[in-house]
Amino acid sequence: LSLQSLYGFFFRKNLPLLLSVFLLAAWGVVLLAARFYWMGNKPPNFSNSDNPAADAPSLLTRTLTFFYLPAVNFWLLLCPNTLSFDWSMDALPLVRSLSDCRNFQTGVFYAALLLLAWFGLWKQQAVQNKDANGKAHHYVNGRNGNSNGYSHHCNNTSGSEEHVNNTQNGTKKPGESRTPLPTTENVVVFSLGLLTIPFLPATNLFFYVGFVIAERVLYIPSMGFCLLVAAGLRALHIRLRRSSCRRVLVCSSAALILLFGIKTVLRNRDWQNEEMLYKSGIYVNPAKAWGNLGNVLKSQGKMERAEQAYRNALYYRSNMADMLYNLGLLLQESNKFSEALHYYKLAIGSRPTLASAYLNTGIILMNQGHTDEAKRTFLTCADIPDENLKDPHAHKTSVTSCLYNLGKLLHEQGHQEEALSVFKEAMQKMPRQFAPQSLYNMMGEAYMRLNKLSEAEHWYRESLRAKPDHIPAHLTYGKLLSMTGQKAEAEKYFLKAIQLEPTKGNCYMHYGQFLLEESRLLEAAEMAKKAARLDSGEFDVVFSAAHMLRQANLNEAAEKFYAQAAGLRPNYPAALMNLGAILHLNGKLQDAEANYLRALQLKPDDTITQSNLRKLRNIMVKQGLRTTGP
Repeated sequence: LSLQSLYGFFFRKNLPLLLSVFLLAAWGVVLLAARFYWMGNKPPNFSNSDNPAADAPSLLTRTLTFFYLPAVNFWLLLCPNTLSFDWSMDALPLVRSLSDCRNFQTGVFYAALLLLAWFGLWKQQAVQNKDANGKAHHYVNGRNGNSNGYSHHCNNTSGSEEHVNNTQNGTKKPGESRTPLPTTENVVVFSLGLLTIPFLPATNLFFYVGFVIAERVLYIPSMGFCLLVAAGLRALHIRLRRSSCRRVLVCSSAALILLFGIKTVLRNRDWQNEEMLYKSGIYVNPAKAWGNLGNVLKSQGKMERAEQAYRNALYYRSNMADMLYNLGLLLQESNKFSEALHYYKLAIGSRPTLASAYLNTGIILMNQGHTDEAKRTFLTCADIPDENLKDPHAHKTSVTSCLYNLGKLLHEQGHQEEALSVFKEAMQKMPRQFAPQSLYNMMGEAYMRLNKLSEAEHWYRESLRAKPDHIPAHLTYGKLLSMTGQKAEAEKYFLKAIQLEPTKGNCYMHYGQFLLEESRLLEAAEMAKKAARLDSGEFDVVFSAAHMLRQANLNEAAEKFYAQAAGLRPNYPAALMNLGAILHLNGKLQDAEANYLRALQLKPDDTITQSNLRKLRNIMVKQGLRTTGP
């Protein structure tokens, strides 16, 4: 036969198998390509703490540690006493020198593995060679390639088939059909393959992986391990002559199964919820376990315990950027802004590419009035390169938010052109998952300040298209429509905002201002009262409500809300001056004088307050009232 005909025969015979293998390989390539595309056409990046050995500068340390890791994984199969949801960071110290006693464990593990491989491959080949030479006719229990049961001495000279019938596991009665069991050597080879081959990608042999030990990668190898144990017990049972020894073996096996079953039940309790799972890992990986436990406690509203958990995590590993950031976030939400700022800066120092830390740092600085430092923080965040990032999608979202807040700060300072430039940069860097409605709305406000009403209207509509229930866009677009004379349409948007969020005082305040401009004073006053009642802790809402009531000539109600606003900001000169003015109008002259004087202490050069105080004192002198001070 020619070589070509042999190839043709082979492919015809194995065409279904080859087609299946090809389809399986093709589907694997498609899945890998899809995952690679989802990761941004870049290989995954792991932090140093995920796999410390991969980042070790010493080749000896990397080699010894990577050789040691399979031995540790095998020990977890053999004795799963210490388990953990995470083995990163310092959970498993690196093997740094040849004198480390753990190298002995490594040597024992590989020696045992090679011994099993020799037993499965070399001995099986030796038995096959003997069979082929016709010399293997005397079989001893458990020592041949064809028997795993009782021995049988065969002198096959009469042509009978007794030998064939009795070379199976145990004895066989005439007429009985039994499927032969695989040989011990074959079971060992198969078990070793199932134990080692699925584990190879996790050995760091072909590429570095993002974990030290991951119990999940032992799921398939554990099947090979179980087969190996079963094969060993079967071979041992065959070799034991005494029934008492066999009973001891069976009882020991049952006890082992029982112990592993109890361990499984106990471990399942750890997996009942996240809190129990992370508590169970504190012994192995305290830094990671305490950090995750802090996240769980925070989600449950247990802020004090969450804060303590974060601090415990930082006690074991003080340079964890994520943990520093999480602690800063918790402190910020607890209104401990100075301490939160400290931890955000530590997080940035630990990981200079952590954009979310820059974002929250800038927001705190902006709210504290440190606008120049806030600007520098936002700009630094925007200039972080998009390379070697732990979470590229979250990074882009935080960078966009930084640019949005920078543009908003410039808008509030009156730099509308600069604000628009920043907003446009934010649009260019904006990831697909970013919600753009607030950005579009702020662009509309900037154009409105520049009196470019058509551009403003375009962006207000874009904001509403991105999120039809976006309340700020309803309010700002309503103001624009009112400015352009479309009063009926404007009122619809104000009422729609109230309908979407009936408990938000800001909506009633904007509608009240619209009604005030339309000289609908009683309706405006009613909206002002609702706004102040709903947002009684918001200075801007209460102060605006008092102002609207004063314009509606409801001075008694205005006095109440001016006093409330002054209580919210007792050191704000404008609040004290307006409270003094309404008390002046309501005839409470001495109280008015006291508030004027407090306002002048805070802002001595305020000409309006000085003028009001002079007028007030003239009235007090005419009425014979005693004035305070010069």
